[in-house]
Amino acid sequence: MCVGKCTRILGPCLIALGVLSIAANVLLLFPSWTWSYVKEGLISKQAMQVPGVWGGGIIVLLAATQITAVGWHCGRSSNCGTCRNMFLSIILSGLALLGSTACFILSGVGLTNGPLCLHNQTEVLQWDYPFVNEENSAFHARAPNYLYNPSLWNSVCIEPPNIVAWNTYLFSVLLVISMVEMVLASLHVINGFFGCLCGLCESK
Repeated sequence: MCVGKCTRILGPCLIALGVLSIAANVLLLFPSWTWSYVKEGLISKQAMQVPGVWGGGIIVLLAATQITAVGWHCGRSSNCGTCRNMFLSIILSGLALLGSTACFILSGVGLTNGPLCLHNQTEVLQWDYPFVNEENSAFHARAPNYLYNPSLWNSVCIEPPNIVAWNTYLFSVLLVISMVEMVLASLHVINGFFGCLCGLCESK
């Protein structure tokens, strides 16, 4: 596949993934479709760090916009500063790779730790991370990994409603999106080097 054609495919794909990443992370901030929990700071740390917005979203969108512009503009014009623009897209793709990697790591931590919720695993109801509470050994003895025991999700976390499923599904989506973004950003770094050395290999 020619460098130019590959660029025109990678750019729009990264744009779509960046938008989806932002949307998924924004939804994490509004469990049960309400804004009261984020207003009161009752959202998990990883969701509040919004890795899907800045890591898998904005940084990736910057790279994707440049990649798409280079692919379409240089595919139609012989005087577009191909090497200079491709080099810039390589730099931005490298940043996108770092951003999506950060999103992947933070989403993995958020998925592993579970949500911040009002739970009943202590003598009194309290807001905490019940699935990483080391002091609650009895709970860990019967549920070493909450992800494999969906029957516990609603029985452990009382509020927000269905927060465990909400947290699990959206962080899983962010994991998949950021993983694909890492692959595509890496592909464009390689593609960009070929573009600098050989041009877009298209007849003008």
